[in-house]
This record gives sequence, C-alpha cells and structure tokens, in this order.
Amino acid sequence: MTARPDFFRFHNGEKAVLPFDAAEYDARLTELRERMDAQGATAAVLTSMHNVAYYSGFLYCAFGRPYACVVTEDACVTISAGIDAGQPWRRSHGDNITYTDWQRDNFWRAVREVTGEGAVIGVESDHLTLLQQAKMEDFLKPVATVDLYETTMRQRMNKSEAEIALIRHGAQVADVGGYAIRDAIRAGVREIDVAMAGRDAMEMEIAKRFPDAEYRDTWVWFQSGLNTDGAHNPVTGRVLERGDILSLNTFPMISGYYTALERTLFVETVDEASLTLWNHNVAAHELGMSLLKPGATCAEVTEGVNAYFREHNLLQYRSFGYGHSFGVLSHYYGREAGLELREDIETVLEPGMVISMEPMLTIPEGQAGAGGYREHDILVITEDGNENITGFPYGPAHNVVG
Repeated sequence: MTARPDFFRFHNGEKAVLPFDAAEYDARLTELRERMDAQGATAAVLTSMHNVAYYSGFLYCAFGRPYACVVTEDACVTISAGIDAGQPWRRSHGDNITYTDWQRDNFWRAVREVTGEGAVIGVESDHLTLLQQAKMEDFLKPVATVDLYETTMRQRMNKSEAEIALIRHGAQVADVGGYAIRDAIRAGVREIDVAMAGRDAMEMEIAKRFPDAEYRDTWVWFQSGLNTDGAHNPVTGRVLERGDILSLNTFPMISGYYTALERTLFVETVDEASLTLWNHNVAAHELGMSLLKPGATCAEVTEGVNAYFREHNLLQYRSFGYGHSFGVLSHYYGREAGLELREDIETVLEPGMVISMEPMLTIPEGQAGAGGYREHDILVITEDGNENITGFPYGPAHNVVG
C-alpha cells in the first residue's frame, strides 16, 4: 500500500493574476522582515485571513481548518488544506504547501517543513488560539515566540499607492450599489428586495472592473424603521412604509479589500423631529471630515465631534466610534484597531492612511424622530488634509426618496 503523505506541493495550472503586482508583495515582505528582525523573529507564522492575504494575495476559506502564511528570511509559503487543491498556489505570491487530512495536525507538520525546529517564531496574538499555540510549541519547539500582531497592523495601516487605487475603485463600486438601492426604494417593497438590487449591481460592477479577480463576500445591509437602530443589523423582510427612516449600507469586497457607503434616507417624506436630528448628524459628519488631517490624533478628532453633539444635547445618543481604517478587512475577519476614531486611540493621522467618518445617532423607539441616523464617507489622508473618495450624496436634499 502506498504511504499517504502528510503534505505535498500541488502546483496545479498557471499562476493567476493577483490583486497587486509582484513588486507590491515583495515590498510588503521586505518591510515585514525588517519588522520581524526588530523583534528578533526568525520566522513568522501568520494565521489570520487579513495577514495571509496581505502578504501573499491568497484569501483563504477556513471552514474549520487552519491556514497560514509562513515567512522566513528567504521564503514566503502559504499552507493550505487539501480540499482547496491548487487554487491557493495559483493565488499566492510565492510558494504553497498543501497539507492532507490523513492524520491530525498535518498542518503543523507542513509549517515545520518551512520553519524547522528551534526558531524564534512570530505569531499573531489576536488570532492564534490557545489550542493551536500548544500545538505550535509541540511541533515547532520554538526557543521563543514574539507577538507580531501590533507591528503587522501598523504596517497595514499605511497604504501604498496601489492599495489606495484599489480602495478608490471600491468606493466607486459602493456608490454604484447605493444608486441601485435608491432606485429600488418605494413603499410596499421589502428590505431584502432592495438589498439584493444593490448587491447585484455591485457584483456586476466589480466583475467589469476586475475581470481576473475572484468574486466573494460583497453584501448589503439595508435597514428600515426600528431595524435602523444598530449599524450592523441584518436585512429582514420588513415592508417599507411612507415616512420610514432607512439606512443604506453597501459593502463591496474586492480581493479581501473592504469599502463601504452608508446613508440615511426617508421614504417619500420626513417629519420635523427627524429632519432636525438628521441635519445635526450631517453637521457632525461634515465637522468630522474637516478634522481629518495629518498630525491630528484619533482621540482629538473624536473629541471634536463629541463637542458638537454635547453642545446640542445629543452625545448620549451616539452608539460607537466615528470611523475606522480601510484595507484587508471584513465583518468576518480583520480590523486595524489602531486607526479607529475613539477616545482611547492616540494614533496620529499620516498621509497615506485611509479612514472613514461615520457619526451615528440612535434615538430610542417612542421618542420623536426615533431611529438610527448615519452617514459614512471614505477619506484618504493627504499631505495637507484629506481627499473624500465617496461620491454618493448625503442629507435631506438628496435622500428623501420613493
């Protein structure tokens, strides 16, 4: 009987066109190795979807199986499960090893093939579970482990020109979805019907702009009435009614890169209490965007918007931070927590960072103007301010529809 391997290289077909050219990935890996060297790591075992995609181009589908991008001084190797066959190799910048299911923990045997034993292993503390850490120590026998979570996040927060170009496309695709949603809004239709119109329009636009990409994970949250109270409330079958407050949220995903458009709208008419609240949130949104400039800290921007809401006795209705970074992230994975507009984040804004401004007020049911009010634009920090790359209009003059 032929012995079944623990792992092997299945380089099936030709390499695919990746989201970025080889020079972009090489530059990322060069900087990663510098960051590893600064912390004494001789090998990095990166296990999160966002870091594997950032450094290799391969966006995995875990489905209960572990994956990694292993980086050493002279190698970058993705480690993938046999169920994926040759797709991870085709979509990876660099080498790929496939591990098999014939016995448990072949994943770590494949990782060891690249790192050897006794290395100083860099890991992501925000992703490596206690279970997998114990297995890593058993199989790799590292002389030490160091945490690369913070330093890799800092690297991802500063975007290259190529990343900004892709994010710009994403913002434009989000606008396409927004217009499709606005055209579909009318009393008597369901949230789900409106959401599907936006999603379909974005997927067609992504396929037109990126014919060599893989298409996955683009979605819409379209909320109405009470369902607008949370920013991440799922779509329902609720039927829209005249006078409803609406939240439009489009999220195109392009090769793991997330962008977003979020807008408040009303069906056909808006009452005076709601109009007043909406205008206050728009004013806070515009103030916030004006504060996004190099040299400002996230905490300072946050306090500036807080001051406006405090002045108008609305701060108690704010429900989360005012913005966040963009890049390789998703509601399923990834977050550049060091670039969020919150009171406890002291990160200084720098040219090349990409960040949203998205104030939200939630007025409880039973009060005048009840519902969630939210506007969201994407801004690129420039040398002397910012560039707003979102095009869809906001405010009452544009978004009382149906």
